[in-house]
Order: sequence, then C-alpha cells, then structure tokens
Amino acid sequence: MRILKRPRRLRMSEGIRDMVRETELSVKDLVYPIFVVPGQGVIQEVKLMPGVFRYSADMLPPVAKELKSLGIPAVLLFGVPEKKDSTASEAFSNDGAVQKAIATIKEAEPSLVVITDVCLCAYTDHGHCGLIKGGVVDNDSTLEVLAKVALSHAVAGADVVAPSDMMDGRVLAIRTALDESGYTNVSIMAYSAKYASAFYGPFREAADSAPKFGDRKTYQMDPANSDEAIREVGLDVEEGADIVMVKPALGYLDIIRRVKETFPVPVAAYSVSGEYAMIKAASAAGAIDEERAVLEVLTSIKRAGADMIITYFARDVARWLCTFL
Repeated sequence: MRILKRPRRLRMSEGIRDMVRETELSVKDLVYPIFVVPGQGVIQEVKLMPGVFRYSADMLPPVAKELKSLGIPAVLLFGVPEKKDSTASEAFSNDGAVQKAIATIKEAEPSLVVITDVCLCAYTDHGHCGLIKGGVVDNDSTLEVLAKVALSHAVAGADVVAPSDMMDGRVLAIRTALDESGYTNVSIMAYSAKYASAFYGPFREAADSAPKFGDRKTYQMDPANSDEAIREVGLDVEEGADIVMVKPALGYLDIIRRVKETFPVPVAAYSVSGEYAMIKAASAAGAIDEERAVLEVLTSIKRAGADMIITYFARDVARWLCTFL
C-alpha cells in the first residue's frame, strides 16, 4: 500500500515551522550604508529614498550608538564632497567627509565595524569611476588614485576598505599600498561582481555620482553574464580580497550562489537603492506589506549564500527581528 506523503505536517504551527526553518536572517548579517557630507549639523533626507539621510560627521555619533544598540555590526560609508575635479582630489583628502566620519564613528562606537567605499565617481567632475584620458576611463592611472583613497581611509581608522570601481588590478594595488604603509590588518571587501544595472538611480541622486557622459558599461559587468562573474571574483581573491561582493543582490541570486559554492571566502551582497525604492513605493501605494516583503527579500539573499547583506533597511529589519526575540 502506497503511503501518502504529507510535507504539510511540518508547517502546521509556527513552532514547528521555526524548528525546521533552513535559513535564518540575523541582525548580525546586516551592514547599514551611510551617506556623509561636508559641513556641520546636516541631516538631509534623500528624495528618492524615504527614510535614508545624508549626514555631516558631527551628526553621526547618535546614529552609531543606535546601530550598536540594535545589534547591527557594521556600516558602509559613502562620501559626497564639497567640490569635484578631474582627479578626484577630495577623495583622498585627510579632511574629507568620509575621513572625518570614520574618526567620529570610531570615537563614538569603537567596536562598530567601519567599511568605506573606495571609488571616484562622486568626486570627479565627470562622474566616472576612474580618471579620463582620451575620452575614456583609463584603468592603470586610476589604480594609483584608488590606492591613495584606500590608504587615507585606513589612516583615518577604517576597518575595511571596499573598492567599487571595477578597474582591473585595483585590489592588488590597494593591498600593496596598505601593506607597504603598515596597514596589513585592514581588510578589503571587493565589489567583485558589480553589474551595469538599472537599479542604481536613487543612489546616484544621494551621492551625486551620475556620469556626465556615456555610461559605465566598459567597466561594470554585463547583466547577462555569469561565468564572467566567477572569473572576476577569482582575480580579486588572487589579488588579496578578504571578502567579495555581488551587486545588485535581488536580480543576481544565482551569481551569489555560484560565488559562494566556488570560493572559500565570505560573500557580501548589496541590496541596492533601486530595490529599496521599489519596495518603499509599492508599500506606500498599499500594494505590499513592507515588513513582510523586506524580510522575504533579505531572506532570499541569505538563502542564496550571502554571509552579509548591505541594505538600507538594516535599522528597520533590526527592530522587526527584535520583536521575535
């Protein structure tokens, strides 16, 4: 006699569902992105990202303390400079917004992990992630500047530097500069598989980093490619990356899974500004339940293999998860 299989038995109560749950989203998985600007007393909401703000360094101590109290272990800093030029000189200034923010956060909450984005797009007057020569982004001359930026962040007290430019060889250039200057314990989180995505728009408003001409398809990856991501991640691991990242997250769950199964290093996933804005807009329209949707999306990213998730929802998620403790 054939026995009827009944998988529903393990779904019949919340207690049973909790006991057999395969993937657990934790506050410890979260990294909170923060936009920092020059000046004092600045808190500006980002128009396209309700609930996300730009802060001057002096306004960050309460934010750092709140994040720590919520159990969020890390922040990722993005700078918006006072002035831009063709060489991104503000990006490696000792008095830059990011450099000041690092020191301020570390003084307020020394145990909060400070990760810093290393890129030139917000600092150049043309909005590209590298220096321009002959009308195109020049890879090799950009490496020296990226290394200077990363070193300035390390000097200010960053725990992790995160190059997001997608220049060839930038991880090696940064690792060499850090090691030669005595910062061997500063980690590198490489944006290893960063795609030329349509989901970066709100971020570019927040960071004032949209390119003034052309696009970024000559250095960011083609969304159609998967094998290429494995090659890119492999190169960054060889060059010294301690953590690798897939960006965006939601449309690239297959890439997260492949990277996790292929490389013995921690994998980060960036749930980007467009993903955040879509959920916020749908929630505001009454089309979805924001809390349920966010937790479902982030759980899918964790399920795909991400060890850490960079998300603008981190503070909300921390509060929601605390209600279950």
